[in-house]
Amino acid sequence: MVKLFVEGGGGGLEKECREGFKEFIKKAKIKNYPRIVASGSRSKAFDDYRIAIDNGEEALLLIDSEAPVADQHQQGADADQWKPWAYLRNRQDDAWEQPAGASDTDCHLMVQCMENWFLADRTTLRKFFGQGFKENQLPDNRLIEQVKNNDACSALTNATRDCETKGSYRKSAHSFKLLKKVDPDRITAASPWARRFVDALKKKMDSK
Repeated sequence: MVKLFVEGGGGGLEKECREGFKEFIKKAKIKNYPRIVASGSRSKAFDDYRIAIDNGEEALLLIDSEAPVADQHQQGADADQWKPWAYLRNRQDDAWEQPAGASDTDCHLMVQCMENWFLADRTTLRKFFGQGFKENQLPDNRLIEQVKNNDACSALTNATRDCETKGSYRKSAHSFKLLKKVDPDRITAASPWARRFVDALKKKMDSK
């Protein structure tokens, strides 16, 4: 059994988090599902992953990068050669050491956070929030991974401020519902790190 430890699901949202990621994985046409563990906080996801690896379990980690990933950690066209663990070690607020037995190909980043993914699928955003949605409040002409995490959240809030049915975007109320509806193809086309995650998960799970 492969476990996927994800950031998210705190505050009683564990079920919604698991269901959101499961549906995203299903839409990405991955045949077999890992066991999705909603760890809550980012640091808890890392700790849960590290414990699983220490116990000899097959596991993957998916967390927000919280910041841009330096070019030195994503060099070359082969994403299997990228260095997320080096990024997490060098990032001042983390300084996490790569666990013994952990590989770079099992460590994955939402760059810079889940909301950046949503920016790639404006069709779903329009349908989800309905009347009052202001697409012109979203960042223009930038790769979604270049949008600061706070800016991504603020843009979604501003774009949905006048949406009467669902109201302004709130992570607790909307994030995992949106995750179930977004198109993985649109997200992986806009986010190389999302593409890396889907490709690695497909490679690992389709062999099971």
